[in-house]
Amino acid sequence: MTLESRLDDWSRGWRGPLFAALVALIAGLPGLFAMPPLDRDESRFAQATSQMLETGDYVVIKFQDQPRFKKPVGIHWLQAMSVKALSDAEDRRIWAYRIPSLLGAMLAAAACAWGAAALFDPRTGLLAGSILGATFLLSSEAFIAKTDAALCGSTTLAMAALARIYAAHLNGEKAGKWAKLAFWAGLSVAALIKGPVGLLVAFLALAALAIWDRKAGWMKDLGWTWGLILFAAITLPWAMMITVATDGAFWGTAIGGDLAPKMAGGQEGHSGPFGYHTLLAPLLSFPATLLLPAGLVLGWTRRKEPGVRFALCWLIPTWLMFEILPTKLVHYELPAYGALAMLMAAAVREPLGRWPRWIGAALSVLMGALLAAVAVYGQKEFGTRNDLAWAALAALLALAAGIAGAILLLRHHSARALVTAGALGVAAHIALTAGLIPRLEPLFLSKDVADALDTARLSPRSGAAGPVALTGYSEPSLIFQLGTATELTTGVGAADAVSEGRPAVVEGREEKPFRDAMAELGLTPRPVATIQGLNYSDGDQEKLTIYRGEPQVEPPEDAAGEEAVR
Repeated sequence: MTLESRLDDWSRGWRGPLFAALVALIAGLPGLFAMPPLDRDESRFAQATSQMLETGDYVVIKFQDQPRFKKPVGIHWLQAMSVKALSDAEDRRIWAYRIPSLLGAMLAAAACAWGAAALFDPRTGLLAGSILGATFLLSSEAFIAKTDAALCGSTTLAMAALARIYAAHLNGEKAGKWAKLAFWAGLSVAALIKGPVGLLVAFLALAALAIWDRKAGWMKDLGWTWGLILFAAITLPWAMMITVATDGAFWGTAIGGDLAPKMAGGQEGHSGPFGYHTLLAPLLSFPATLLLPAGLVLGWTRRKEPGVRFALCWLIPTWLMFEILPTKLVHYELPAYGALAMLMAAAVREPLGRWPRWIGAALSVLMGALLAAVAVYGQKEFGTRNDLAWAALAALLALAAGIAGAILLLRHHSARALVTAGALGVAAHIALTAGLIPRLEPLFLSKDVADALDTARLSPRSGAAGPVALTGYSEPSLIFQLGTATELTTGVGAADAVSEGRPAVVEGREEKPFRDAMAELGLTPRPVATIQGLNYSDGDQEKLTIYRGEPQVEPPEDAAGEEAVR
């Protein structure tokens, strides 16, 4: 049986979407369990969700005692359901908070396959969904407990449903009710997760289709009346509750303090030139990079085909929107990668031209070599000899994915090249994210501090007096692992904590104020462990010392009375 016939067999009915979801599961699941809590966004989201579970307040989002009014509540509700079903807030197991992201990645891959099958054919749908699920961008977001993978899942579901409605219109058929329901449900969940992003993707695509086709009558068949009612039923209750609970402050902060700065300039230093996302696309779409040039060529030469036209109307407006936006982060374009995957999968249907093959092969080798270099550099800078095997494995798999895919592509075996590069690329991603990176301890200071506190039985989780005092180092990952009550303070405050019998974690720059305050209290610092490494959030080298609590000894009552008489 040839590869093409096997792909045809695997893509029948619901097999295609299920297979694509399986690819996303395999790519994302190992990192979900292996990676420690990450800074800074993931741990902020997880900590805020943990506080919801602790307090029972599922409306107002807080990080410790500070309001966190940046994103809607959707991802926190999904995480809370996952933690309640699989773990406990007290356990601080980050994998339980990551489950919605993994499910979002699986939904995105399955939905992409479902939508592409209607516009092209089932085999193309299978390939499109698998490409999306295997990309380094989505498979990395799949194990990070924040909004982006879940947003990609809900938005891709809405766009896939729109693709099926559009295909039904072109065939002179009525769109199915399930497709319409999926469209509005996807938009509603996307809005509850990340505000207007999903809506913008869908309505920019609708506008582009209307302009290109010079007709929009079919859009009346989207079920606007009950669809808008469903959208309101899902999004308005929390919107009203948060407005009342915060006296409108949530919207002022979310729009004026988060959205507007991103549109005005590079917020928090995350700026980049126009073309930033385009430059990164070959790396982020690996291991399917070899088909990227062919997909773009297909978008131009076959633009009159309905499926290609739909993919372009989805891809181009969304891509331009985020390229124009001054604030740039690599995951912003993720809601457009489903369209890119459709174009790359569609390119496999016919023999590729000479230049798309050669450019795709060169990019494939280059991206494989780049990922291999990342593995080697990471081991050299932050690893030990014990990590050499994982570094070598990750590097060899990444190189093999790039080179094997390139060779097969140049030999005119595009489907085989995609499958081979995909399997090796997913294996390389697993070796990196579940094997090598978690072992690079100098990168994970918070985990090392939490482990050292547990080993010394100084963590509140081990029954020691708390909360732990932190000075000079306040990364959310450590707060998440130590608990909501963790105290962020100064060197003087850390000394006070020690005098109360509580442990303190002191960063090197706060060491002198801490020791001076300890001297004034008449106490001798008792260090337990010292952790050194790189704080990758700000690029600073950190030295963190854990001090044991040493309460001041109160004089006996009789002695205190005699002293008072004297």
